[in-house]
Amino acid sequence: MTTPSTSARRGGPVAPPGWSRWLVPPAALSIHLSIGQAYAWSVFKPALESGLDLTGTQSALPFQLAIVMLGLSAAFGGTLVERNGPRWAMTVSLLCFSSGFLISALGAATTQYWLIVLGYGFVGGIGLGIGYISPVSTLMKWFPDRPGMATGIAIMGFGGGALIASPWSAAMLDSFGSDSRGIALAFLVHGLAYAVFMSLGVLLIRTPAARVKDEESGERARVPVTGHGVSARSALRTPQFWCLWVVLCMNVTAGIGILEKAAPMISDFFAETDTPVSVAAAAGFVALLSAANMAGRIGWSSTSDLIGRKNIYRVYLGVGAVMYLLISQFGDASKPLFILCALVLLSFYGGGFATIPAYLKDLFGTYQVGAIHGRLLTAWSTAGVLGPLIVNQIADRQAAAGHSGPELYGLSLTVMTGLLVVGFIANELVRPVHPRHHVTPPDTAPAAPVPAQKEAAAHDDAR
Repeated sequence: MTTPSTSARRGGPVAPPGWSRWLVPPAALSIHLSIGQAYAWSVFKPALESGLDLTGTQSALPFQLAIVMLGLSAAFGGTLVERNGPRWAMTVSLLCFSSGFLISALGAATTQYWLIVLGYGFVGGIGLGIGYISPVSTLMKWFPDRPGMATGIAIMGFGGGALIASPWSAAMLDSFGSDSRGIALAFLVHGLAYAVFMSLGVLLIRTPAARVKDEESGERARVPVTGHGVSARSALRTPQFWCLWVVLCMNVTAGIGILEKAAPMISDFFAETDTPVSVAAAAGFVALLSAANMAGRIGWSSTSDLIGRKNIYRVYLGVGAVMYLLISQFGDASKPLFILCALVLLSFYGGGFATIPAYLKDLFGTYQVGAIHGRLLTAWSTAGVLGPLIVNQIADRQAAAGHSGPELYGLSLTVMTGLLVVGFIANELVRPVHPRHHVTPPDTAPAAPVPAQKEAAAHDDAR
C-alpha cells in the first residue's frame, strides 16, 4: 500500500481536506503566462537584426530552437513529470526559463549571438517544455467532469503570455534602446521578473488526494470511470497517436509561421498602401493575436466538451484553410479582413493546443496521459522548425529577387493552406483505440475477488 508520505514524494504536495480545486488554475496560469512570452519573440526580431546585424532567418533561430527543445523536453520529461509531480516540474521550468533569459542577456551585452541561441533557445526551451506539461494532467485530475475546459485553462496562459509580454517588451526596448545594451537589459528584466511570478505557481500547486468532488453540487463528479488506459509506450504503437501527431504538426506549422513573423508581416503587407502600419501598431497586432490565441484555448476547448474533439478539429483545420486562402488572395486589399482572418487562425491555433490533451484522454485514458502528451509535443518541435523556416526562407528569397509587400508571403500562405488540408485528412482517419492496447492502471484496478472457499466460510459464519 502506498503511504501518504510516499504519495507526496511521488506526486508533490497533496491537497488537504477542504482544499478548493479552483486554486489550481491560478497556479497553472502563473507558469503558462510566463513561458507564453515565447509568442512575443517577434517583437525582439527587428532589434536583434539591427543591433546584431542578423537576417530574418537568423533572428528566428532562438525561437525555433526553443520550440524544438520544448517538444523534446516534454517528450523525454513527461514520465518524470508524472512521477515527481507538478511542483517539481514547475521548479525546473522556473530555473531553466529564467536562466535562459539571463544567459541571453550576457550574450546580448557581449554581442555573442550564440549565447542568445544557447540561453533562450536551448536552456529556456527546456523550461518551456517542462513548464508546458507540468499542470495539464493535474488539472484533468482536479476537473474530471470537464477535461476540455481544464486543459483550456491550463494552456490558455501560454497563448496569452504575449498579450502581456509584447507591449511590455516593446516598452522596454523603447526605454533601454534597441542596440545590444538595450536588448541585454530587457532580457535581464524578463529573467528576474518571470522568476518571481512563476514562484507563485510553485508555492500554490497541489495534487488531489482522492477522487475529486463536484464542488457545485457537493457530489462526486459524474464521469464514467473506465477500468483501462493505454501506457505511453503502447500509445506509440497505435495509428491514432501518429494521426494526432500529424494533426498537431500541421496545425502548429500553419499557425506558428504567421505568429513568429506577425509584426514584420503586417508591416510588409500594408507598407505600400495609404495606411502603413507603424512599429507600435505592429506590436499591438502581436498582442491582439495573443488575445485570440488565449481566447481560443479556453473557448474552443470548452466547446469540444459539447461537440466532440474530432468535430472541433474539423473546424480548426477546414475553416483555417479557408482563412489562409482569404489572406493570400485578398489580405492586402483590406486591413480589417487581414486582421480578422489572422485572429480566427490564431484562435484555432490556440484551440488546437488546448484540445489535444482531452483528445488524448478520450482515446488513451488518463493512465499516462501526461507522458503521452509530452511525446506528442515532438510534433510541436517539428512544426517549430518548419513554420518559421518556410515563412522566413521564402520571404528572404522573394526579397532577394526584388519582390516586396504581400509578394513576400504569397507562396508560404499557399503552403500553409495545403498543410491544413493534410491535417484535416489525418483527423478523419482517427478511430477508437483497439482493446488489445488497454491496460488496467494500478490505482483503478478492482479489488481481488474473494476465493470461493473463503466466501462460503464467511457465509457459514454469518449464518
